[in-house]
Amino acid sequence: ELVRSVFKAGAALPQPQQRATEEAGYVIKGTLELEIGGTWFRLEPGDSFRFAGEAHRWRNPGEVDAVVLWVISPPVY
Repeated sequence: ELVRSVFKAGAALPQPQQRATEEAGYVIKGTLELEIGGTWFRLEPGDSFRFAGEAHRWRNPGEVDAVVLWVISPPVY
């Protein structure tokens, strides 16, 4: 499943979540910080990510919305 995700400025997923999926994404606009397996990554436009079955959470530390194309397999939404 492909989801166009918009993360509002200052928004965050406070607790890590883990699901039996493979996920990947591509940042179109803004900044997204993504914690995967306990390590934080700062993603800017043009950056991408991938993880499978790992605990993760995110936050938008910027002042503008972050837009990410997020791919999840198998679909969960």
